[in-house]
Amino acid sequence: MSHRSGLIAATLLAALALTAPLAQAQSGDAAKALNFFNSLVRPQGNQAAPANPLTQMLGSGAAPAGNNAALAGDLVQLLAKSVEQIDEPKEIEIGRQLSAVLLGSKPLHPDMKLQRYVNQLGRWISLQSSRPQLPWSFAVLDDPGFNAFAAPGGYVFVTKGLIDRVGNEAELAGILAHEITHVTGKHHLKAIGAKARAGALTQVISSQLNNNLGGMVSAQLLALGRDLYSSGLDQGDEFEADRNGVALAARAGFDPYGLVAVLQQLRGAAADDPLFALSLSTHPPAQQRLDQVEVAMGSRLDAFAGKPSVSLAQRVGTP
Repeated sequence: MSHRSGLIAATLLAALALTAPLAQAQSGDAAKALNFFNSLVRPQGNQAAPANPLTQMLGSGAAPAGNNAALAGDLVQLLAKSVEQIDEPKEIEIGRQLSAVLLGSKPLHPDMKLQRYVNQLGRWISLQSSRPQLPWSFAVLDDPGFNAFAAPGGYVFVTKGLIDRVGNEAELAGILAHEITHVTGKHHLKAIGAKARAGALTQVISSQLNNNLGGMVSAQLLALGRDLYSSGLDQGDEFEADRNGVALAARAGFDPYGLVAVLQQLRGAAADDPLFALSLSTHPPAQQRLDQVEVAMGSRLDAFAGKPSVSLAQRVGTP
């Protein structure tokens, strides 16, 4: 890519209303970025066994049992405050606890090669985001449904059913970029905070705090998470994640139309299909998402489209 075309590319990406500052790790040349990522995921001989992704996601420094209740109570009290009052360490801890909601309902998929690949892909894209310093962790849940989830602080999950149904790496990159944008925009923190301040639940939590029933407080924190993941985020946040997700995917070197292809697949899914039901019920209608993201993109990202398709089977070596 020439210097002139690189400058044009940077201008076009900025025109997609990305208000966050670009990360230091962000590359101004998407082609170079993709080549570098390719070198990272190229199969190598005698690789060391990957670390347990569960340990990677939830950390090895779990608080002693006696401190868990106080910690959970502290986090619930934080949720009653504005997002701006929650510092990054607390945001990460809230995300770690909410990740337990997801891991409590579905186990991690046992294919460690697949886990390593998805984690590498997600981390690469996250480095191009506005918050590359977060302890980003990406993993695959052993579930046949078509779903992706994120939690504050940099925790992102996709299901094996989603992996099986994406057409290529660009589509998966688009989905991960969408979820990363939810985290960088603190969409989950805002949603949970709104639920915590809604009234009745907050009163229950406060009562339990006063009675020093920390274990029940922790359960209430998890209940907030379960309610969030079953009801979904604000529709405006979903549209924003689509718009900024395609730009983030392009910045990481991937075809920005990967997410568009995913939305087209969702548009064709039946609402009563149990494999797509949760994803469809927690997001705006796929046609509305397509309309909004296509208006945002126009033809401005066409220069980044049409890259050679790379299948996940090529990456992971599975049939």
